[in-house]
Amino acid sequence: MDFGDATFVIVLIGLSYSAWVINNWIRAKNGYPLEDEFGGKTERSDTVETKALRQENRQLHDKLDAMQDRMVVLEKIVTDRGYSLHDEIEALRDRQPNNGVPLNVKYGEKA
Repeated sequence: MDFGDATFVIVLIGLSYSAWVINNWIRAKNGYPLEDEFGGKTERSDTVETKALRQENRQLHDKLDAMQDRMVVLEKIVTDRGYSLHDEIEALRDRQPNNGVPLNVKYGEKA
């Protein structure tokens, strides 16, 4: 192909235009502002559906923050209470039973 030929110039312009169209298609698909032919940006207008999704997203983030706060409190309860609970269980194991009737059943025997 001869670089001075008009065909090369037309192919180059076609490739540039195609790349611009593909670039704008990708930007529109992902919600970015679009470029016009003079390099300016065109913002997308929010639709009713987009506004509803943003509000739902905000509510879910608030709910998640509240759940994280609750999780922190529960973790503190479990970790602070865990050691004393272990001590209480061991104290119950060490204590001799003083009431009830022994069953005299050995492990592994059938009744």
